[in-house]
Amino acid sequence: MNWRLASRLSVIVMALLVIVFVIFLQDIEERFRGSFAAGGQSANPSGLQGTNLGSTPAPDFRLTDQSGAPISLSQFKGKPVVLTFLYTHCKDLCPLTAEKLHTTMQNLGSDAPKVAVLAVSIDPKGDTTTSALAFSKAHKMEGYWHFLTGTFNALSPIWSNYDVYADTSDQSVNHSFALYVIDKQGHERIFLNNSFTPAELAADLKILLGE
Repeated sequence: MNWRLASRLSVIVMALLVIVFVIFLQDIEERFRGSFAAGGQSANPSGLQGTNLGSTPAPDFRLTDQSGAPISLSQFKGKPVVLTFLYTHCKDLCPLTAEKLHTTMQNLGSDAPKVAVLAVSIDPKGDTTTSALAFSKAHKMEGYWHFLTGTFNALSPIWSNYDVYADTSDQSVNHSFALYVIDKQGHERIFLNNSFTPAELAADLKILLGE
């Protein structure tokens, strides 16, 4: 093989490699766009906004709400469920979340009673039935949700099952944000981060109500 032929072959090989690399980059870009649609959360073919959880069965639990009633997740089968994790003495994110949930329920109008909202405590030391009731009243959620409290031994497995970080070892409470939307069959459908809007959540719930 002479040097001219070898040179031409090397140019052709390089051109093919460039084409393959460009196609690879385009594929990665398309996947990236698909994974981070809807405000940074993954696209869902059903039209739901948020991170698609693939209809994983939601782990059941049983705790006590702000009125002292025993409440389990499984008792709400047949309704979409909003599940989040808060604490009553929070000064920033938790009150904001409660306000957004209140607006969401208002946006649902007559459909609001067809949806269950559960707020699980991430502060077993500070949250009591009394403080849960006061927090619920302060944010006009008393008739809309169940603020669930319990002991550390009762709460920590729930945090673990729903990948929630909660540290109450010192005077302050540190925790991660989580909001799950669960369908009528008790399957985890959508995860929303703390940038969710009431309009987005209400739209998701209307879709699930129609399924």
